[in-house]
Amino acid sequence: MKVTHVFANLPVADIEVARGFYNDYLGLSEEGFNMGWVARYQTPDGAANVQLVTKDATSPVDSVISVAVGDDVDEAYAEAQRRGYEIVHPLTDEPWGIRRFFVRAPDGNVINIAGHRDG
Repeated sequence: MKVTHVFANLPVADIEVARGFYNDYLGLSEEGFNMGWVARYQTPDGAANVQLVTKDATSPVDSVISVAVGDDVDEAYAEAQRRGYEIVHPLTDEPWGIRRFFVRAPDGNVINIAGHRDG
């Protein structure tokens, strides 16, 4: 598995209310995307970023980080199963164009492993 990005997922009650702090005060002024329940804000050069999450759209549990693995998501899923890690949300093709699953790390944190959907 090749990790390409790691994004912190911060829980917030309301993205629009929280946005000012992250945009104006922290300088994460570029909105990478906003799906209503999750939004990514970043510096103009993309070097620093954060994702604000109200509640995951399809998983019963929210993740603390999202780990992008490009096209290796199926491989990552198989390896998590081989190692006996708890799969919290099964490998799923999401309607917004990613393929992902949630796995619980041995320390208890829930990690969103995401990749691009083939085809």
